[in-house]
This record gives sequence, C-alpha cells and structure tokens, in this order.
Amino acid sequence: MEKPSAVIFDVGNVLFDWQPRRLYERLIEDDQALDAFLATVVTKDWHFQHDAGRPFAETSAELAAAYPQHADLIAAWGPRFNETLEHPIPGMIELVTELDAAGVPLYAITNFSGELWRAWAPLHDDLFGRFRDIVVSGDERLVKPDPAIYALALDQFGLAGPDAVFVDDSPPNVHAAADMGIHAVLFTDAPAFRTELVRLGLLAGS
Repeated sequence: MEKPSAVIFDVGNVLFDWQPRRLYERLIEDDQALDAFLATVVTKDWHFQHDAGRPFAETSAELAAAYPQHADLIAAWGPRFNETLEHPIPGMIELVTELDAAGVPLYAITNFSGELWRAWAPLHDDLFGRFRDIVVSGDERLVKPDPAIYALALDQFGLAGPDAVFVDDSPPNVHAAADMGIHAVLFTDAPAFRTELVRLGLLAGS
C-alpha cells in the first residue's frame, strides 16, 4: 500500500466537540422540555440543511412557522451557534500542532454551513491557520458522504486518494472516503489516531 503524505480532518466531533445541547441547556431549564425540543424541533436533520448550503434565515423562518411557540429559541440557533462548538476534542489541537511541526500538509473537509463557518472559524485562526485548504460543504453545496465532495476536495488539494489520510467520526463518511482510495480512519480519540499516524510513518513514535 502506498504511504500517505497528507492528513485531511473532519471538524465537528473530531477537532471540536459539537453539542447543540450545550446552547439550549442555557435557554431551557426543564430537562424534559430540553430533550423534547432537541428531538423534535432543532433536530440534526433540520441543521443538515445548513451544511448543504441553505441559509439560516430560510430554515429558521420555516421552522418558526411550524413551531411558533419556539420562535425565539429557534432564532437563537444562528447567532449563538458558536456555543455549540466551544470545546476542542482532548488532544486533537496538540496533534494538529505536532503534524504541522513535522511538515505534514493539513487539510479539512467539513459538513458545515458556510455562513456559520465564517462566524466561527476565525475564532480559531491559531488552529486553522495551520491548514493549507478547507472544503466547507455549505459553500460547495455538497455534503459528506457524497463522493462528489471527496473528488472536489482531492482535486482542490492537489492530492490523489492514496496520498491522504482522512479522519471522520461518521462511519458513512469514512466508507465513502475509502471508496475514493483514501486511507480513511474512523475517529475514536486522539491517542488512537496518533497511533495510526505513527504506523503510517507520518509521526514519530513516542
């Protein structure tokens, strides 16, 4: 097998812990009401529209029309979205720094609203400034695990599939990347991923 030379990261739940609950537990005191709101109103399927390129102004208006009693809570999603991504995954910022110091080219493919990305990513320039390029699904109107987003990213990054390690927390996304010839890794935690990078010769063993 060819040895990869670059690493492509997912962002949510690989580099940063994405938890919509973190925002809404600050706005809804009752746990049962909070669970119901997250399960039936601002669901992950609803949010996936943003990753696919729909603007929050459209999706929130539609959702507020369906749940007018929750209009204020729905409206909070966009301007307070950063609160859902406050905490890095333990060890991952350090791992990115180590890879960068070793001269490994770094890239990302993230399912993320373009407008929300531009409000959040600049807060982490110290991290994302280490990346050579990042493909944001909402800007491309392509989402993982669609093979087209991997093809676009590889072309944009100037990589062939075997050149890259791709890490993601979603099994369908990992399988789709593997089908493109990428060395795809299902993320569990930073130590396990570092072990794989050492095995592939991208980092020195400790």
